[in-house]
Amino acid sequence: MWLAAFFLFTMFASQTFAAGEDAAVRAAMERAFSQLRAGDYATLYDALPDASRGRISRERFAESLQRAHDSYGLELNRLDIGAVHVGRDVAVVDTIMYGRVVRPIEAAGKVVARQYLVRENGRWRVAIGSRSMMQPLLAREPRFAKQYPSREPRIYVERNGRWMDIGSIGALRRQGNSR
Repeated sequence: MWLAAFFLFTMFASQTFAAGEDAAVRAAMERAFSQLRAGDYATLYDALPDASRGRISRERFAESLQRAHDSYGLELNRLDIGAVHVGRDVAVVDTIMYGRVVRPIEAAGKVVARQYLVRENGRWRVAIGSRSMMQPLLAREPRFAKQYPSREPRIYVERNGRWMDIGSIGALRRQGNSR
């Protein structure tokens, strides 16, 4: 009898822990999106993992995001968060960010991205950057990385009521650099 009770308690406790971890990951994503939407880039910088903050200064991070915002007239509207998958100290969330750009053309758009988060000092931090920046983070948990591989964010614009895929962010950057 006590073995059955112990089994049920263990099962319930692990489900409660998993639900709490999912909620913490979602909250970290929502907080980062709110800061991005509000243009609070200096505070958003604090949500980055130590490795990311070691590669770029707060000022440079904030300036680059502000420049991108000003260049495109970007207005972020909402964030859809898909299923959350949590490893030991890494989590992944598939997200869709919706918004509008006004330059070079006015259009509704969305970015479909796989977001990684890293647990540091008990807090979930949003790991943003290129695949090369993600690899060291994912190397910590190879099984998790294999199950949820990184992929380039994709950009879509709305035309005539349909979403048109205009490519990955990496491909658009490479295209812009070759000009």
